[in-house]
Amino acid sequence: MNAVPEALPRTAGELRAAGYTPRPIAREIHDNLLAALREGREAWPGIVGFSRTVLPQLERALLAGHDVVLLGERGQGKTRLLRTLAGLLDEWTPVIEGAELGEHPLQPITPASIRRAAELGDDLPVAWRHRSERYTEKLATPDTSVGDLIGDVDPVKVAEGRSLGDPETIHFGLVPRAHRGIVALNELPDLAERIQVALLNVMEERDIQVRGYTLRLPLDVLLVATANPEDYTNRGRIITPLKDRFGAEIRTHYPLDVAAEVAVVRQEAELVAEVGEPLLEVLARFVRNLRESTVIDQRSGVSARFAVAAAETVAAAALRRSALTGERPAVARPVDLDAVPAVLRGKVEFEPGEEGREVEHLVHLLRRAVAETARERFAGLDLRPLSDAVADGHLVATGERVPGSEVLAALPELPVLHEVAQRAGVSADEPAGRIAAAVELALESLFLARRLAKDTDDTTTVYGE
Repeated sequence: MNAVPEALPRTAGELRAAGYTPRPIAREIHDNLLAALREGREAWPGIVGFSRTVLPQLERALLAGHDVVLLGERGQGKTRLLRTLAGLLDEWTPVIEGAELGEHPLQPITPASIRRAAELGDDLPVAWRHRSERYTEKLATPDTSVGDLIGDVDPVKVAEGRSLGDPETIHFGLVPRAHRGIVALNELPDLAERIQVALLNVMEERDIQVRGYTLRLPLDVLLVATANPEDYTNRGRIITPLKDRFGAEIRTHYPLDVAAEVAVVRQEAELVAEVGEPLLEVLARFVRNLRESTVIDQRSGVSARFAVAAAETVAAAALRRSALTGERPAVARPVDLDAVPAVLRGKVEFEPGEEGREVEHLVHLLRRAVAETARERFAGLDLRPLSDAVADGHLVATGERVPGSEVLAALPELPVLHEVAQRAGVSADEPAGRIAAAVELALESLFLARRLAKDTDDTTTVYGE
């Protein structure tokens, strides 16, 4: 966050003279989104795979000024998408300095601020709030109370001598404190139904009720939420009046193609070693196979975080080998994929009856992903010279203690190896580890096509006839 610009007005009088008239939050987002669309600016940084599906729907909802609920399985980027909404707010907005809520200096709403504005007039001090401070997020856990969201009577203020009917005895909750901002409720169905009722007035009448009396506060908030469709449609955990008050219900989805899945992994994963594009494609196809498998509980979904964690695991395996062998740089190879099923089997839910076979299913789907990736990468390429060389006694050993140079040294000089590397996006003058990763992918594809044998022990894999 940058420092507040010195040229901005510091009193209500200066603000009025500069033409800063109050603008509703929905109108502010409407204007800024419309400007971004007209100028061709990126309104949704970091959002991958939604450009033709989710984003047009969301943009229409925001231009209409609607509160929004995003429906989707876990790991589809719902929260990430909501957080980008803050970028559609003005960078700086004026608020009454010292006020409990973020009230506009020319439009106070609480009794205390109205009184201060009347007493100070044009000398009412103005502070400036950055747009990042106007986005409020709450995980809707079952123990969330009305006091957390809306507010409650503050016993300290009552003890100071105020009566219970005095509006100034209220300690405001999260929603009023987000006045002139965005409130995001994650996993909305997890809110108890009696707590959901407390949001009804906020969303429609824009006032709040605390302990039996009503405060007519013209709250100005954009309410957005996320929900799992299973909870939302089948268990009915969002009460009907609340569903009715959301102007837009938008379904999210997992990446629709391999390229989008790879882009998500590239963007989100913190890789401690090089993981080439072919291996990322393997992991992307692996995740897509999981989402289509009948042995996986598709109601819980297979999160995009699974692919990210898988890529990070493969990179970690490569870094470990680099430390053991001294090879530099650390480059992931297909042998590192063996670490994925055992480490990540707890991140997916299996159908009943599959107990004890989880790793077996994961290994099968991972091998299928390797075969699909190799088939696409090496389409039209004759790998017979490579299989013949191995059959003639050039056995290739690989594993967690085998550097890439040894993998390449086990094979004779073959023109097909240069073509394999080229298909994998590697040139002949690159480090041995990168070339070895491409060669291993070709060897594994020959094994999966039953044109080579493979023997594996705890640390070493040998390709042979």
